[in-house]
Amino acid sequence: MKHLNTDIIIVGGGLAGLNLARGLHEAGRSFVVLDARNRFGGRILSQTVGAASFDMGPAWFWPGQPRVAALIDALGLAPFEQFSTGALIYEDESGRVQRGRGYASMEGSWRIAGGFGAVIGALVGALPADALHVNTPVTELRKTKDGITIKASGMGAPMTVSGNHAVLALPPRVAATMTYEPALDAQTTQAMQAIPTWMAAHAKAVAVYDTPFWREDGLSGDAMSRLGPLMELHDASPANGGPYAIFGFMGVAAASRRDKAAIRAATLAQLVRLFGPKASEPRALLIKDWAFDPHTATLLDQQPVHAHPAYGQPAAMTDMWQGRLHFGSTEMGTEFGGFIEGALEVSEAVLAQLQKSFPP
Repeated sequence: MKHLNTDIIIVGGGLAGLNLARGLHEAGRSFVVLDARNRFGGRILSQTVGAASFDMGPAWFWPGQPRVAALIDALGLAPFEQFSTGALIYEDESGRVQRGRGYASMEGSWRIAGGFGAVIGALVGALPADALHVNTPVTELRKTKDGITIKASGMGAPMTVSGNHAVLALPPRVAATMTYEPALDAQTTQAMQAIPTWMAAHAKAVAVYDTPFWREDGLSGDAMSRLGPLMELHDASPANGGPYAIFGFMGVAAASRRDKAAIRAATLAQLVRLFGPKASEPRALLIKDWAFDPHTATLLDQQPVHAHPAYGQPAAMTDMWQGRLHFGSTEMGTEFGGFIEGALEVSEAVLAQLQKSFPP
């Protein structure tokens, strides 16, 4: 069995985990990042069609979120403003479509050239390759006399990793499914399970086209629907050139999304209702249903969250295992919990906690 020794074990290679690794690397500390997926990024996922990348997870950031802006600048990436010129479409419960009702709801938000996947790629590229492990799901965390030992199973032989600290940079509900020795007390487990995983109940569709025909028709790509299956739509095209795209959030419950063929057919039919016959044959129709991604969501997450939860770290999840076990996902954020900014907020806070244990 392969065994590694390090200072900090990071479980979860999403934005929070990778940004924490970046801070540790700059501080000269040893670490490993373990991710169950075959890729890094967690809830950030950009898929490429032609010369463009489209975000199937988070896509925007906003003014007043300084950490995201600073990270994008530090990584040399290019932000651009969300396209919002033109009329909005509204579809009522009967399928009647009206143009010009309301305003572009995402006007003033910002996106990144290459999608947020470009952020993940840049972070990964700046870290030592031998510290990064994909296809490595963690199954058990054990408190030892001198720290924590983690058991993981992967594509190859099982492995163990020992470190002074471990950081769970993944949704608390997913972390609650792991085995702990000694077992976490009932109050801590209940607190972990009570925290909704942000965007875990959502599904997102992106229809990719060779031309932005909706812009040519005087439309912004923004639409609101009371019929569905997409309830909110926006232009998802790159800053310059094509291919171009419209994306939408699914408004039907997760239980009604199991029939993938039916969802695809209903999505295409709705796009034609909203944008006309040119929408009937996209170059690609990408759909990502996060509710059925076991590395993001549990059964508890299949219930939709209709308002932004009051995130933050419950008292029952603090000072774990004499300060050696830390929670580091965006749901722990007190100011921007659930957002991209929140993932960076939490990674900075965990890094500050860890630095207190570093020798002078």
